[in-house]
Amino acid sequence: MSKPKIAMIGAGSLIFCKTLVMDILATEALAGSEIRLMNRTRPKLAKMEAFVKKVIKENKLPATVTATLDRREALDGADYVINMIQIGGVEAFRMDYEIPLKYGVDQCIADSIGPGGIFRALRTIPVLADMAADMNELCPDAILLNYANPMGANCSALGSVADVQFIGLCHGVQTTLDLISRYVNVPKDQVDYVCAGINHMAWFLSLRDKRDGRDLYPILKRNIEKPEYYVNEKVRCEVMRHFGYFMTESTGHLSEYIPWFRSSKRALETYCDQPDFGGASGAYYHYCNMLAEKYKKVDYLATESPRITGRSVEYCSYILEAAETDRPFRLNGNVRNDGYITNLPQGCCVEVPVYVDSQGLHPVTIGELPVQCAALNQSNVTVQELAVEAALTGDPEYAMQAVAMDPLTSAVCTLKEIRDMTGEMLEAQRKWLPEFKGAKLTPRPMVQVTKNTVGVDVPLDPALAIANRFGELAK
Repeated sequence: MSKPKIAMIGAGSLIFCKTLVMDILATEALAGSEIRLMNRTRPKLAKMEAFVKKVIKENKLPATVTATLDRREALDGADYVINMIQIGGVEAFRMDYEIPLKYGVDQCIADSIGPGGIFRALRTIPVLADMAADMNELCPDAILLNYANPMGANCSALGSVADVQFIGLCHGVQTTLDLISRYVNVPKDQVDYVCAGINHMAWFLSLRDKRDGRDLYPILKRNIEKPEYYVNEKVRCEVMRHFGYFMTESTGHLSEYIPWFRSSKRALETYCDQPDFGGASGAYYHYCNMLAEKYKKVDYLATESPRITGRSVEYCSYILEAAETDRPFRLNGNVRNDGYITNLPQGCCVEVPVYVDSQGLHPVTIGELPVQCAALNQSNVTVQELAVEAALTGDPEYAMQAVAMDPLTSAVCTLKEIRDMTGEMLEAQRKWLPEFKGAKLTPRPMVQVTKNTVGVDVPLDPALAIANRFGELAK
């Protein structure tokens, strides 16, 4: 039996790391794995190591586990690297949400796009670049599985700096299929689909019933016109009504990716009034902060059973199993766009079908997206690419320009407000942004113009003079 070496970076993420470890140890082909837990601080790491040892002993598995604060030690000779880092933790996350809110930018999740997502990228991408460099040296044949957000920007950066195979993983497709299954009344495993686009904005391009080949889109489109269906996913249903295709992200997240649903009180009250994660301001930050406060008092892992009962829907263990057994597995994953979607930029991050086997990752070529779908994706890709440029160069102007191009922010703020907000966030998060090395955003105060200001007399462009003349005639 093979003994795959699995490095888990960011193993202090107790809930998520625990889920992935349990999935791995529940998989027969991976039951003998050498699991290497790595975190930057010891307390959570020690708890995770103790729990994994308990799981191995309780279930009589041949796996082993070690823990280290040294990333290079964890990576040395690894077959798989699973990344779960969150630079700055809840403290930085609070700033990602609260500072933009002062300027009128109301984010629901704030971890993938918008000012919050951009600054999470600025904190994370330099660390990912260092990790990729270590992998290129220490485990060049390993596959990197990235779970860290912002997925699009992070994977776009990896595509420009990493020589190793990598894939970004999200559960948006699986959870959306659960919803679609209910809306069209077809079992989830009987829905044949093609889904592609970018992370959190991938489009279900086709939906068919495997049993008889019928097109399920007419049923979905009819049902979302019924209030009892529409009310559950107002934003996602509204986008399909106007753009023609259903997306992989829920109302709360999708509402902050586009300019139409959170840029005014009227829009928020109309589309984002659902409880929980239906679109409430700061929903995800408040949830994460609640968990952080709770687990300061309660040891989460002490209350969890070490008994293995099955696997979650997360893709990780299935990818590793396919690579180890050569039994192909299909998923939707985030990869560098090497011609897979032809009307999105080469080299950006796209989310497309991917097959995995013992030879590695095999993304599927989709070709062109419907033009309106590509246009909406491009509005986010532009932000991601500017954020990557800012993170890799440490240039605060690129950071400001990324925020300025964000669809929601640009619908709410002036350029001066965006510059002021970006500057405030840079100063507040200095300790997590060493790449900026004290660089500051140059202020651009308003030019004062009064009724007594005299304009400079400049020669008028001939074409403009003609246009003005026709304007005068029209009067």
